[in-house]
Amino acid sequence: MTITYFGYGSLVNTKTLEADARVTAGTLAGWRREWRAWWRADGDPTLPKVCTLTVARDAASAIQGVMVSEPAHRLETLNRRERRYTRVTEGIASAFRCDERGMSARQGAFLYEADAEIRRWGDRERPILQSYLDCVFAGFFDFWGEEGVRGFVATTHGWQAPVLADRHAPLYPRAQAIEQDRLAFFDDVLTHHGVTWIER
Repeated sequence: MTITYFGYGSLVNTKTLEADARVTAGTLAGWRREWRAWWRADGDPTLPKVCTLTVARDAASAIQGVMVSEPAHRLETLNRRERRYTRVTEGIASAFRCDERGMSARQGAFLYEADAEIRRWGDRERPILQSYLDCVFAGFFDFWGEEGVRGFVATTHGWQAPVLADRHAPLYPRAQAIEQDRLAFFDDVLTHHGVTWIER
C-alpha cells in the first residue's frame, strides 16, 4: 500500500523526504500557491510567528511541483509534518501533468491546504523564514534550474510578506546546507522581485 501526494513547497526538496520515496516532477492545473498560512516555527511558543506556503483553487493558474509516492504507513508522520493543513483529494490526480511523457498520477493522490484557522496572509508580524525559503528554492532548482526558482517566485502570491533573515541561525527544522553561489542567486531573484527583508 502506498500514498501519493503533490508537493508544492518544501516537499519538492527531496532531501526532506525518505530515501525510498518515488518523486515525479510536473505541473498541477487549477491551483495557485500563496504565502497565506500563519504558523509558529517548530510549534515552539518562544520562537517567532511566521508565514508558510499553502495553495488555493484557481482555474486560471497552474503550479510546478512533485508527485510523491511512499509507503502508506508514513501517512501519520506526514500528517504531523503538515499539521494544521487539510488533505484535499478531489481532482488532484486528473489535474497533474507529469514532465515525463506517459506517466500519470495515481488515483487518490492528495495535497495539503492550510485550514481556515491559519489561512491568513503573511506580514511583518508573521514573515517568511529565509531558511524555509532556501529549502524550497533548492528543491525547485534541483528539478528545473534557475527558471524553476524564477517561476516559483512569479507564480506565488503574497510577497508583501517580508523575509526574516535567519539563514545563519535557521529556525526551520529542515534547513539545508546549500552552496554560497546558489544562495546568492536566490537572494538576487528575491531582490529583483522587490521582496523586503527583516534582520534577525
